[in-house]
Amino acid sequence: MSNIAGAFQNGKAFIGFVTGGDPGIEKTEEFILEMVRAGADLVEIGIPFSDPIAEGPVIQRANIRALSSGTTVAKLFGLVEKLRRNIATPLVFLTYLNPVFSYGYDRFFSKCRETGVDGIIIPDLPFEEQGEVRDVSARHGVDLISLIAPTSEERIQEIVRTASGFLYLVSSLGVTGVRGEISTDLASMIAQVKKAQDRDGAPRLPAAELPAAKLPVAVGFGIHSPDQAAEIARIADGVIVGSAIVKIIEDHGKDAGRYIYEYVKAMKGAIGSIGL
Repeated sequence: MSNIAGAFQNGKAFIGFVTGGDPGIEKTEEFILEMVRAGADLVEIGIPFSDPIAEGPVIQRANIRALSSGTTVAKLFGLVEKLRRNIATPLVFLTYLNPVFSYGYDRFFSKCRETGVDGIIIPDLPFEEQGEVRDVSARHGVDLISLIAPTSEERIQEIVRTASGFLYLVSSLGVTGVRGEISTDLASMIAQVKKAQDRDGAPRLPAAELPAAKLPVAVGFGIHSPDQAAEIARIADGVIVGSAIVKIIEDHGKDAGRYIYEYVKAMKGAIGSIGL
């Protein structure tokens, strides 16, 4: 079983995101430990990049702060190595393809396995071009997590066939950022994803080509309040929050730890009893 699967075993999962190195590596370590202490079931660590095309202004600014502080891929591997001395919580890198390609696919995923990175999300890697990366990541036991967007309806069957870890359902078109309202018919999309993984659901793909086990579906992009989180958790297996946490860091800087703890505790509390 993937270490990521454990995040979804005890009810609805809360998945938090931080940009690695914002405002510094040591503070990122502190913030992640606070998130875990508050109940986060999985943590995404963003590798800062100069052109984060899927990110809204909040995370774009965090990328700039992290790069300005001297954050590198090597330092983030060091961060994960240190975190692994204290926590077993699943850790996932969110990165654009360029840093992985520049580091070298085999070297990158070998280092993931060595330090304890469980999975990777690459927003700018089209599904049709995942093959080469997927082969290398799988060889090193690192889950390549697939994204499903509101425009992915025609490809859901194909996406779930090769997915691993969990399925990241993007709630809205556009870039990351807090949204007052999410208008996408998420219930319908999740039903399609679940059916595509259901051997009894008469999918177009032969049963032999479907995943051996159903992957959990977590929803991200725009979620920021406990009420939103609870509403999403009623239909999904997990809730992903990024911009709201990064904004806390932007507002409070090096003192953000206690605010992150309180925020994550409230969000986890909102979804904790749903589905039990």
